[in-house]
Amino acid sequence: MCGIVGYVGQKQALEIIVAGLRRMEYRGYDSAGVAVVADGKLEVRKKAGKLVNLETLLGADPLPNSTTGIGHTRWATHGGPTDRNAHPHVSSDDRIAVIHNGIIENFQSLRAELESSGVILESETDTEVVAHLISKALPSVDHDLPRAMQAVCSRLEGAFTLVVVDSEQPDLVVGARRNSPLVVGLGTDGNFLASDVAAFVDHTRNAMELGQDQIVILRADSVVVTDFSGNVEQAKPFTIDWDASAAEKGGFDLFMQKEISEQPKAVADSLLGRIDESHRIKLDEFNLEPAIIRDLKKVIVVACGTAAHAGMVAKYAIEHWTHLPVDVELASEFRYRDPIVGPDSLVIAISQSGETMDTLMALRHAKEQGARTLAICNTVGSTIPRESDAVIYTYAGPEIAVASTKAFLTQITATYLVGLFLAQTRGTMFEDEIRSVLAELNDMPSQVDLVLDTTEPVQKLARKLASARSVLFLGRHVGYPVALEGALKLKELAYMHAEGFPAGELKHGPIALIEPGIPVVVIVPSPSGRAVLHDKMISNIQEVRARGAQVIAIAEEGDESIVPFADHIIRIPAVPTLMQPLVAVVPLQVFALEMARERGHDVDQPRNLAKSVTVE
Repeated sequence: MCGIVGYVGQKQALEIIVAGLRRMEYRGYDSAGVAVVADGKLEVRKKAGKLVNLETLLGADPLPNSTTGIGHTRWATHGGPTDRNAHPHVSSDDRIAVIHNGIIENFQSLRAELESSGVILESETDTEVVAHLISKALPSVDHDLPRAMQAVCSRLEGAFTLVVVDSEQPDLVVGARRNSPLVVGLGTDGNFLASDVAAFVDHTRNAMELGQDQIVILRADSVVVTDFSGNVEQAKPFTIDWDASAAEKGGFDLFMQKEISEQPKAVADSLLGRIDESHRIKLDEFNLEPAIIRDLKKVIVVACGTAAHAGMVAKYAIEHWTHLPVDVELASEFRYRDPIVGPDSLVIAISQSGETMDTLMALRHAKEQGARTLAICNTVGSTIPRESDAVIYTYAGPEIAVASTKAFLTQITATYLVGLFLAQTRGTMFEDEIRSVLAELNDMPSQVDLVLDTTEPVQKLARKLASARSVLFLGRHVGYPVALEGALKLKELAYMHAEGFPAGELKHGPIALIEPGIPVVVIVPSPSGRAVLHDKMISNIQEVRARGAQVIAIAEEGDESIVPFADHIIRIPAVPTLMQPLVAVVPLQVFALEMARERGHDVDQPRNLAKSVTVE
């Protein structure tokens, strides 16, 4: 949620800021704005709607040249998506401009305090109070902007990233973070602040992590980091391992199309360097002692949305390989039910961005209970891996489309590596068994490639069914979370009713939803790998067909027994049971994309959604 860009340097700030905001459109937003410092004044332009609205305004009412500025794309929380509520917000003396990501939980009392002192607030947002508070704090700290920011941040409650400029200090941008992402870009002709490295990766690949409750003081030639009390602290530098071209469409019409096509490479890259010459798993970032791993009694996966579905797939594999019980918890519910975790528990937090607030708070709760923690994440330097005992990065590269695709496959890949590593360390699998599974994993990029080569019939079917009111998805075993993921993609992209069910639960209620003509997508288990489940799925198919449903079967090559029972068959390669989700989900991604496009929706930026959910 919310894209933040700040720049101070030698170049024109506005060009850098607007380009950075453009690169972060995928995060989801409903208004945009910029502020620059020029000739001792703040110049602000902001507009509700897409970034093009702001660009039109800038064309009609240009900003003066400036080398210092900030920009923002807002996802509305406090107050509707209007021009008035768009960021930046400016203090009543026109000195301070502030942009903000997150929620300030005590803003009502702060607002009341300001109003009682005579300040008139112009917006409905929680953000505006910060501009006024900083302005009022400046005289008491000799008009030193970093010290004013430190004083104000110490009063704020909640999750926030703040970036501020001062009309009287034109060579300075100050940022602060608590429970919300902010990263520094270190350039040769200026320095950057952003909520995502995508905003500045075409200017520099040198970056710096900011920790919890830190202030960053940016000038053209220097970066200083302090805590909220003003004590200077060290920040960890890192190098961005992809370039600006990775965040471009690369000839595709949509980012989601590009990212679906990148899945074979993403899986291969997530395996790279993690299997040694002896065919043993080598996870350098998994720095838990072997004795701790051997003493584990349970594994808990905490995640949201697509990441939770990846965790559900992982449950089947990890339990099978390690003989440890695995619970998969929605992160938003985890800490509110007094979960039973302790030093003998491994809590795995899965998050593409590493900033998902529900998952972060679940992770912190687990740590408070003494649990061991592991992050599976795609974003180096983000909060969740920094606060975990261990981390496995998924090298998927930037995922720009809001609906997750390659993150899902790489999260499954990473959890499988974790499961095999646990089994290797605990001695619950023989070496030749581990070697066999690793060979299957290594083969998956080529199998996903085969699926991508045969998606045209899926696209045609999606266009044919685009007027359907509802689509149901059925799965068993690892096919059940795939069914959930297929339904989620349709909800996100096509804005239609879609539900995933365990096929065995069909007769316990969901069968009431079956009506003539309704499409039912069935993820069919392998007749060889899971013959019993395959036979039961055939029975489920017969149940829905008897009530007039259209059956779309996702079935492996060579499964001819499904032919008499399906109206449409989408073929996938025959792979081992635990590998099937990696190929079965791909046609469902294509199906949802094409159905959404046929219905005229914005595939890359669906309504009401944000890529990174940084508030609870």
